[in-house]
Amino acid sequence: MSISVPASKQPSHPPERAIGDLPLVPKDRLIPFVLVTALFFMWAIPNNLNDILIRQFQKSFALSRFEAGFVQTAFYLGYFGLAVPAGMIMRRFGYKRGILTGLCLLAAGAFLFWPAANAGSYAFFLLALFVIASGLSFLETAANPIIVRMGSAENAEQRLNFSQAFNPLGSITAVLVGTVFIFSGVELTAAQVEAQKQAGTYTAYLHSEILRVTTPYLVLGAVALVLALMIARTHFPSIDSEEGHENEGQGDSLGVLFHRHFVLGVLAQFLYVGAQVGTWSYFIQYVQQYAGLPERTAGYMLTGTLAAFAVGRFLSAWLLKFIKADALLAVFAACNIVLVTVAITETNWAGVICLLASSFFMSMMFPTIFALGLHGLGSRTKTGGSLMVMAIIGGATLTPLMGKLSDAFNVSRAYSVPLVCFIGIALYAKFGARPAAAKLEG
Repeated sequence: MSISVPASKQPSHPPERAIGDLPLVPKDRLIPFVLVTALFFMWAIPNNLNDILIRQFQKSFALSRFEAGFVQTAFYLGYFGLAVPAGMIMRRFGYKRGILTGLCLLAAGAFLFWPAANAGSYAFFLLALFVIASGLSFLETAANPIIVRMGSAENAEQRLNFSQAFNPLGSITAVLVGTVFIFSGVELTAAQVEAQKQAGTYTAYLHSEILRVTTPYLVLGAVALVLALMIARTHFPSIDSEEGHENEGQGDSLGVLFHRHFVLGVLAQFLYVGAQVGTWSYFIQYVQQYAGLPERTAGYMLTGTLAAFAVGRFLSAWLLKFIKADALLAVFAACNIVLVTVAITETNWAGVICLLASSFFMSMMFPTIFALGLHGLGSRTKTGGSLMVMAIIGGATLTPLMGKLSDAFNVSRAYSVPLVCFIGIALYAKFGARPAAAKLEG
């Protein structure tokens, strides 16, 4: 069953036009569409540098896997804590100001890496990551609904998957930058550590490793400010006023947010983000342990899994022209259930390849769940979008759980957490989204 609002409720599009015939975005909205799409590339960089930071902080601060997992906890708490305020601010001042606020917070957090490195404080770094994520919360709360509403409702999932396809390109950039400029390639044995401690050089070595993280973040902060300037000078379409005229009879009630498809969509998003963040956070360590590769080589393999993610995003954006969103989501989730199961049971190169391939099938999950969840919310889209972004707390909740399982058992056993998440997503796609569609179209 299609999740699209029927043509009779969308008078701007003739009923005989199929989804594949609709323009992805109207010509008069192309420039803001491109700039907002650039944000998807932009926020992928700090998101995926976290996977590098976890390994780097383990080394430079001598942390356990569980302690290093708090990189993701601090980061996604920023998403969670600022999502609702971001939605409230954008309801008052509009999407554009929300984007500008997000970019300024992103820049501020990135610039905090310099004093954090000089202080040699892990807690200071966590604070900087919290500020960065607070900015990203604004960006995601604004950008996803803008893309959904920047064209026809019938091809909203296709449009969001297309814009989100640039997110893994940012992810690849982040991992390459992190692997080349953050990883030093120096991995000391226990004997070498003890020798440096005896010689009094170990502290200097740790500080040099900490300083390696600063340059990429200073550049990131500068780029964020440049993009903010470009967006500030660009005229945006009147999406805010369009939302205000929809569902006027609802007043300011939150009741519209409690559609079954929306509530289950938030839960599915929580599971998805936990699965994605956890899969990538421990990928390098999985490869090192079961394929016997050094950290830099494992970092390049993480780039490969992100490339598979990018290919999956572009391909799914095309497939959604012909396949219903909930059906494709169910198929991709089922594929990942099989792949992660193999990665847990086959701790060798077969497991590595399956984990790498799992990113291809994760690719369409976030934007598809987001678009399915927001479908039909009308004037409550900003609030719904902020709650959907709050579901990103799954990355903060489930990644430390994976760290605990990894410390207690092994890295492969930790991947039982993403496995459970993909099972939940498959159930949502099969039983959660379709009834919502029937209700909306009834």
